[in-house]
Amino acid sequence: MRQLWSITRKELAGTFGSAMALIFVGAFLAVTLFSFFWVDAFFARGVADVRPLFHWMPLLLIFLVGALTMRQWSEEQRSGTLEMLLTLPVSPLRLVLGKFLAVMTLVAISLALTLFLPITVAILGPLDWGPVIGGYLAALLLAGAYAAIGLFVSSRTDNQIVALIGTFLLGGAFYLVGSGPIVNLAGERLGEVLRAIGSSSRFESIQRGVIDLRDLLYYLSLTGIFLALNVLSLESKRWGRGIQTQPYRRGMLQTTALVLANLLVLNVWLAPLYGLRVDLTAQREYSLSRTTRELLQGLQEPLLIRGYFSEKTHPLLAPLVPRIRDMLEEYRVAAGGKLQLEIVDPTRDPEIESEANQVYGIHPQPFQVAGRYETSIINSYFHILVRYGDKNTVLGFRDLIQVDVRPSGEIEVRLRNLEYDLTSAIKKVVYGFQSVEAVLAAMDQPAELTLYLTSKTLPESLAKVPDTIETVATKIADQAPGHLVFHKVDLDAPDSPVTREQLYGRYGLRPFPVSIFSQDSYYLHLLLRVGDQAQVLYPTADMTEGDLRTAIESALKRASPGFLKVVGLWTPPASPTTNFFGQMQQPLSSWQELRNALRQEYEVRNVDLKSGRVPDDVDVLLLIAPQAMTDTERFAVDQFLMRGGSVIAAAGNYQITVDPFGGGLALEPLEDGLQELLAAYGIHVQQALVLDPQNEPFPVFYTRNVGGIQVREIRAINYPFFVDVRRSGMDADSPIVSNLPAVTLSWASPITVNETLNAGRKVTPLLRSSPNAWLQLTSEIQPNFDLYPDYGFPVGEKRDSYLLGVAVQGVFQSAFKDRPPALPGSEAQESGAPAVIESSPETARLVVFGSAEFVDDLVFEISQNLSGDRYLNNLKLVQNAVSWATEDMDLLSIRARGTSARVLKPLSREEESFWEAANYAVALCTLGGLGAVWSWRRRRAKPLPLPAIHPEVKR
Repeated sequence: MRQLWSITRKELAGTFGSAMALIFVGAFLAVTLFSFFWVDAFFARGVADVRPLFHWMPLLLIFLVGALTMRQWSEEQRSGTLEMLLTLPVSPLRLVLGKFLAVMTLVAISLALTLFLPITVAILGPLDWGPVIGGYLAALLLAGAYAAIGLFVSSRTDNQIVALIGTFLLGGAFYLVGSGPIVNLAGERLGEVLRAIGSSSRFESIQRGVIDLRDLLYYLSLTGIFLALNVLSLESKRWGRGIQTQPYRRGMLQTTALVLANLLVLNVWLAPLYGLRVDLTAQREYSLSRTTRELLQGLQEPLLIRGYFSEKTHPLLAPLVPRIRDMLEEYRVAAGGKLQLEIVDPTRDPEIESEANQVYGIHPQPFQVAGRYETSIINSYFHILVRYGDKNTVLGFRDLIQVDVRPSGEIEVRLRNLEYDLTSAIKKVVYGFQSVEAVLAAMDQPAELTLYLTSKTLPESLAKVPDTIETVATKIADQAPGHLVFHKVDLDAPDSPVTREQLYGRYGLRPFPVSIFSQDSYYLHLLLRVGDQAQVLYPTADMTEGDLRTAIESALKRASPGFLKVVGLWTPPASPTTNFFGQMQQPLSSWQELRNALRQEYEVRNVDLKSGRVPDDVDVLLLIAPQAMTDTERFAVDQFLMRGGSVIAAAGNYQITVDPFGGGLALEPLEDGLQELLAAYGIHVQQALVLDPQNEPFPVFYTRNVGGIQVREIRAINYPFFVDVRRSGMDADSPIVSNLPAVTLSWASPITVNETLNAGRKVTPLLRSSPNAWLQLTSEIQPNFDLYPDYGFPVGEKRDSYLLGVAVQGVFQSAFKDRPPALPGSEAQESGAPAVIESSPETARLVVFGSAEFVDDLVFEISQNLSGDRYLNNLKLVQNAVSWATEDMDLLSIRARGTSARVLKPLSREEESFWEAANYAVALCTLGGLGAVWSWRRRRAKPLPLPAIHPEVKR
């Protein structure tokens, strides 16, 4: 060990004693920092990670290690000192290991000088240190393999330039073998082999924060192989060629071959093993969550997951297939035999392809691929089928991937959130397959369905309804005997077990007036009790047996966690409008991204409120940009809330449109929305716009004067109307926003809460602007930097933090209790419809956002072009709100995974420049300090004193 340390110190002293090592390390740092801040545009990405640091690391390490190893043995051979080293009482293995450790020490120092980069990111945002640790570990392992290669090449030549070029070529070959272009040219099967051999593919796995035993063994084996070859190379230089040394030579060759063979076999043996790994990410992004495992272990029927992947596919999609296959294998193991996993290539089996096309609607996706001489179209499959019983869903490539465009123009394709996509698909088919009979059978105690009525005062139009209810309840109870008990209680009967006062005190049930001018009242209420939960149903005269069955079954499903929830989505009609000049124009707003996101977990239905009633099987009502609504439609919303439903409203006062004069974007006020209805609940959305200096950039038309000519151009500017709400402006305890790092509310209006009206309810302020925000009363959204150079808009005198989102839970009073509207088609009393439900149960929930455009597809498209996948946070906000409204929060923990969950805090240009300059300065000063210390130690070193030569010796 002492010999090894002496050799290492000698090599370090020789290397750091020259300016060449400092130049190499300095060049490595300069290129690393330049690529981090400029090539990958760290601040423009706005993501709190260090992926740009490790993006170019495999290539940079080839040049750094090649430069550090080129003279290790070549210089010894050229100067003739190698023969002296080989005659010393030191084994060649110690000589090799000493030089190897010296090179790795220099590499470790070089990597340590970049540590200020992740420290900077951690200061500026919520950095996940798991991928950072994995990235540095991968860099050290890769550098170790390159160092072993470089030492071996250097031992085969006495020319440093030849050694440098040889290291570049051999190290580059290992890098290219596993790279995307080479793997894609080889096809799927051969590509898997090349990916296992290549160093770049292994590096990507570890730098994600996943430490796989197979990857560690690969790098250690590659290092061991070339170190063994290096030892053999040194041994061969002192071999004799005679017969006496032949056994020794044969033994060395056989030992080296045996070492190489064992390392290769060990890698092959471990290749099929998937579970030997550690996930270092903070949210365990690459490990199955408890929610997923519980869902898989609770399967009652066999679950089929079939992956359709073509061997020839787009080069950017091919590297994702092995990762998907590994994740699906983890699902299969976690399911304990209840999951059937199949990976197929439909292009190789016409029968499978026909089934995919005709039964599941799976068709190949055409991709344009650029070859060396021409472009071609490849029809490729990239789909996952999830089937449970008679329910199935398909995930296509658009559901699974996220496409990012780097500032350099390079396109990066990655998996968006694979576990969430798969688990939500499984949950959707499993919950959709469940029957009411299965739910009743799984209940710990029987459900009780009680009909409360007053036979003496019941209107004639409702006289047949109690018998119909009894018939439907009996049929449902017969499907699961002993699990549903039906009771019929006549409050007018002398032996009634409860009184009207007791019903009101226990459940808040109030009678309906027989008519508007009558003093008489009646009861016709259905109460479903499941354990401690109670739901009230309100039958009407026009409900058939089928309608009543749907209402009762929906109530049972809401009381059970094992059913697919239904989201009723209301959006403005997509009908053309007439502009200022009388021309027809299509609306700009659309909400397809929101629909797709909600469909991952729920059944989404478009609802029509013109009938004055929300369908009984809807669990939560989502209203986007409510406008041009009639009293009947608002009455439907009100009564849905009064029945204990949950309402989520994106109720901003403005909507984007096309400026008829300039052709850009403009705002138009929304009329006849939910303002009066929300005000009745104590929630007031002001007729104003919030502007905030903490905002997300937005492209706008900018006019500047160039030599007297007005030039219009598009610029990405800090746009105060795009309010950037960070964690400091969110309620940390609310599940709706607790796992979100940032949300952007576009063209938002402030919300005020009437404390008097909401005294008995739980009010949660969800989102607030920064304390420096101000209000604008006009709808002008085009900036004017000539008049207002700071923000493009006049800055208000009053700066404050404005409420932009609120959640309310508790008992609400109906806004229509004194003025019930006439339902369309017939008068309310003639149809036998009940009177207004005046108050809601305590389970009623209301969520209001002050923006109507924060989930608009057009806004998402603009945000994606400028800020990557940050727009996904807005979708997650709505998904979280629906989960909270339906009390179905299983997927909250895995929904927030991904880069969209980690964003940088807002920075000015001056702050960005400061942090960039600070990193350059710290790296330069640290490197200079190390060189100065080493130089000082060399100057202090004293030469060994030589004994005086005796005069007689001279003679």
